[in-house]
Amino acid sequence: MERAARLIRKSKQSSSLLSDEDITRAIWPEAVGRAIAAHTVRIKLVRAKLVVEVEDAIWQRQLYPLTAQIVACVRKVMGSDVVQDIEFRIAVPRRLPNRAESLNPVTLQTNVGNDEADQIQDPVLKKLYILSRKKATA
Repeated sequence: MERAARLIRKSKQSSSLLSDEDITRAIWPEAVGRAIAAHTVRIKLVRAKLVVEVEDAIWQRQLYPLTAQIVACVRKVMGSDVVQDIEFRIAVPRRLPNRAESLNPVTLQTNVGNDEADQIQDPVLKKLYILSRKKATA
């Protein structure tokens, strides 16, 4: 990985395609290991400071004493001294998307008592039957 980073940095075309931030993001798991990389969310390079978002305050407190070692590893893998310092920030918790509740075929029934649709075993076909019957009677 170190060789690849050096080759990318020396290439004239790579500077127009990849920024230092992109390279830092790419080498991050290699520099810090899978365990730490799994608990970091976003990485951003601001001037010479690497801003890393971590899951919670516990990870922030655990990684802060390792800052000098992590900077050394990032420099070694990256092959340059672009990163001078690291700041660990607590990531904003992301909200999962809300899913719409699906319509229950039972609620689509017009008749509550004996219904022909109750005899259909397949739920998809049953729903199609109810919907088509509803269209026909409308």
